[in-house]
Amino acid sequence: MKIMVRSVKIDLHMHSGYSPDSLMPPEKIVSRVEAAGLGCIAITDHNTIEGALEVKKIAPFCVIVGEEIKSLGGEIIGLYLQKSIPNGLTALETVLSIKDQGGLVSIPHPFDYFRRSVISKRALGEILPLVDIVESFNARNTFQKSNIRAAELAVNNNILTTAVSDAHTLVEIGRTYVCVNEFDGSPQGLKDSLSNGRLVTNAINPMIHVLTSSTKIIKRLGIRNW
Repeated sequence: MKIMVRSVKIDLHMHSGYSPDSLMPPEKIVSRVEAAGLGCIAITDHNTIEGALEVKKIAPFCVIVGEEIKSLGGEIIGLYLQKSIPNGLTALETVLSIKDQGGLVSIPHPFDYFRRSVISKRALGEILPLVDIVESFNARNTFQKSNIRAAELAVNNNILTTAVSDAHTLVEIGRTYVCVNEFDGSPQGLKDSLSNGRLVTNAINPMIHVLTSSTKIIKRLGIRNW
């Protein structure tokens, strides 16, 4: 008898309204994720895990607590965190702090040409042996060349890859994801599933960055909380 393995769609990089550049409240994230048919997401707000914890409380699906941390060497994502990691540490200190929590290290959009916070070449070289995942496709990268370089980096260093929406708005959720075999929700289970994952990639219009920049201004002015 043939055994059927259930597949699940996962997205390991998205932001809630706890990030300075997103207005998405946890409740609307949950509704949109369910409508899009995603089975597991990681909330990776900038320098905080508060949004991830809030989404996890109310979600009927798997939510990985993550954080996009701005290290001195550039942005690094920690997955499966129990506590927030402060920004301003060196890249190596940041990675070791993630590992100390039993978490996974993911490198977001490493070769994007327009984001000033991408990880530096020097920092990337220093932490590369400790990296678990590289975003080989980030839907918000303006140029496909950025994704190609990231994929090459992962292949050349035998690192797992993922495709992410990097969603800051509801319309972005469900467009880009990885289709993997159902897993137990653990860090090792995720890694095992990603090793045979199928990347579904759909780039978002680069004008989305204008909306993100506007969101930062709106929140700085205190016009609205979300």
